[in-house]
Amino acid sequence: MLDDFMMRATLAGVGVAFAAAPLGCFVVWRRMAYFGDATAHAAILGVALSLALQMSIFPGALIVALIMAIAVTLLSGRGYAMDTLLGVLAHSSLAFGLVAVSFLSGIRIDLMAYLFGDILAVSRSDLLVIWGGAALVVALIAWRWSQLLTATLNEELAYASGVDPKREQLILTLSLAVTVAVAIKVVGVLLIAAMLIIPAAAARSLARSPETMAMIAAAIGAFSAIAGLRAAYIFDTPAGPSIVCVAAVLFACFSLTGWQTRRQV
Repeated sequence: MLDDFMMRATLAGVGVAFAAAPLGCFVVWRRMAYFGDATAHAAILGVALSLALQMSIFPGALIVALIMAIAVTLLSGRGYAMDTLLGVLAHSSLAFGLVAVSFLSGIRIDLMAYLFGDILAVSRSDLLVIWGGAALVVALIAWRWSQLLTATLNEELAYASGVDPKREQLILTLSLAVTVAVAIKVVGVLLIAAMLIIPAAAARSLARSPETMAMIAAAIGAFSAIAGLRAAYIFDTPAGPSIVCVAAVLFACFSLTGWQTRRQV
């Protein structure tokens, strides 16, 4: 079964959707969209370092994404607005990554595959990394779900409940770094933030509770992966962008048709 490249691509897309869904909900609730973008852009530098050291892409991207996530957490509140800080770090890390790639002599690299994904080239080992990372993220979010929700709703309420908002923020950023690292192969650096935000935003108009929103977001993300791959196969379009296009169409349909519930999220 796994010898079929379309089957591997489908499993990879669904795995990324499951990892991104609950995390994307917190990104939407906390208005952290630009943070996900910054972490994703930093991963290009990790790709360059991995190629230079002749190692797997995943650990290099993960390490740099983790460094970015921790750096943003440490530098926040030091006189710069968060969007300014994220803008500086996001574009600087992307630029340094692209420059570093240009210095890699003797290495043939398809930069577009890392920018926009190459889901059709996913291997069995890539599937293990993607589903292993997805399982880790889902398990971590499920373990800290109530604490993360409390810290998201109100920091003062979190302190009163014995929850440290800074610790929960760090857990969230670490989970985001793992998701970015496993999603590079599927949708690429430039589209990872879209897979985090769009399914969660679409699910928000349908959900009555945070838990329901996370499950609906996972379903929307998985459907987008399957339908996007099918559309790419039929119309001969890039697979990663096609997946994001399907998610965007679903978001537009749910938003413009007035399909709203009396939600609590």
